[in-house]
Amino acid sequence: MSTWLITGSSTGLGRALAEAVVEKGDNVVATARNVDAVADLAASAPDRVLAVALDVTEPDQIADAVRQAEQRFGGVDVLVNNAGYGYRAAVEEGEDADVRTLFETHVFGAVALIKAVLPGMRARRTGAIVNISSIGAQLTPVGSGYYAAVKAALEGLSGSLRGELAPLGISVTIVEPGGFRTDFAGRSLTQSATPIADYADTAGKRRKENDTVHGTQAGDPAKAAAAITSAVEADTPPGFLLLGTDALDGYRRVAREREAEIAAWESVSAGTDFT
Repeated sequence: MSTWLITGSSTGLGRALAEAVVEKGDNVVATARNVDAVADLAASAPDRVLAVALDVTEPDQIADAVRQAEQRFGGVDVLVNNAGYGYRAAVEEGEDADVRTLFETHVFGAVALIKAVLPGMRARRTGAIVNISSIGAQLTPVGSGYYAAVKAALEGLSGSLRGELAPLGISVTIVEPGGFRTDFAGRSLTQSATPIADYADTAGKRRKENDTVHGTQAGDPAKAAAAITSAVEADTPPGFLLLGTDALDGYRRVAREREAEIAAWESVSAGTDFT
């Protein structure tokens, strides 16, 4: 039996994953900023679910969550950094305070949790870290530059971390979902307060008031949860996992376009060495 610590367990993918882990019989430390939002999960299996209040931007709460997990279940076997939210703005429109909070949540909060669980995982020479990214890190849609930036930062960190931890028996997996039917494009989506008219035909089209995607996404959160648990439990967990046909199609399109541009500029790229 493994113990999973999942951030952002109240709704969406985090909720679906917590429910899937409970269903399969493992322990879950279900966290949310408002612990009442995960109280029903704890009530569903009180011997295997620990509900914990956790704002990932608060270091004391991170330390307390991991301490409670260790006291109740003996340690964290699987950390899932899922907590987060969307932020849309043209780069010029982004408010500095909002952007800093976005990085605190998606990057620095995830790093703090990783550092908090690693001593135990290293001591046991086993464990898994799952960092939830987004296909947006590859697609870099207009109006989502800051969100793409935090996810790209998390992916870069995870690649290095994977190489550092593999010899210690600890896996690291980046998950890139496409569009899933969660609150991400609804309640969890924030945006800059003041739009700039010059971006109306680019970033402006992705503002909440102009967005018609919410509630129509093709991705099923329950199936995403099953895919993540399968990946974690694989003999060789993947370092990179796409979720959804839109993510697959988008990733391949970006790869083709990038390869074509590399080829077009190959002579310039290759001409910068000393001769």
